[in-house]
Amino acid sequence: MKLKDTIHRDFPKNLLIVLIILALLFISVINTGVDLMEVFRNSDQMWRFLSRFLKPDFSYFPNIIKPMIQTIKMSIYGTFLGVITGLPIAFLGSMIFTKNKTITNIAKFIMGVVRTIPSLLLAAILVAIFGIGEFTGVMTIAIFTFGMTSQLFYQAIDTIEVGAVEAQESVGANKIKVAFYAILPQIVNQIASYTLYAFEVNIRASTVLGYVGAGGIGLIMNTSLGLMRYDRVSLVILTIFVLVFIVDGLSGYLRRKLS
Repeated sequence: MKLKDTIHRDFPKNLLIVLIILALLFISVINTGVDLMEVFRNSDQMWRFLSRFLKPDFSYFPNIIKPMIQTIKMSIYGTFLGVITGLPIAFLGSMIFTKNKTITNIAKFIMGVVRTIPSLLLAAILVAIFGIGEFTGVMTIAIFTFGMTSQLFYQAIDTIEVGAVEAQESVGANKIKVAFYAILPQIVNQIASYTLYAFEVNIRASTVLGYVGAGGIGLIMNTSLGLMRYDRVSLVILTIFVLVFIVDGLSGYLRRKLS
């Protein structure tokens, strides 16, 4: 009886939510000019696309080995640069380390600003500055990783046991010694785990950055799409899927070992 009473009591509220969602969907369709019938009218074109897309051109695989290696290298270099620049900012963003509110606020502001910039927009800006190539991809990934890991590292520092910090400070240790002997030993596993997670994310991100000229396997996909070689596009997507699957599995295994 209680279950039935609950269902009857919540039914008007749930119905109202559903109606609101449908109304918002209808308004969005009207305002954006979506024509659902266009999908059915272009069904022949869709099937022509799928007929080519579902037949990967495996003979093209040797041509994507080098861009795939470039993608992995971009992710490794970018992750490394982002981590080694994000860690000092994370320390400066913690009151446990700095004991200075002004420095902490400035560091948090920098972290916040970097995190708000979408990776594709960042890549487009850097392409305009540095041109097309791997260097642009590495810099994009590095800045993106900086914004992501600095926040994670900062949160890890704020959860440490402060007794070790106070012990170091009581014997006159400077900030560098406090960082190396009191803070880092407590967060080293988290740093390694977050670094692996960032690398995992960056492998996915770097495949998309090629669309704006940041190099790697994404550039091959963009070129194949432009030439309407959908058989090559499907091969690139399949390769990316396998690459991401391997990296995800390896990263997840290492992170479980560290936890």
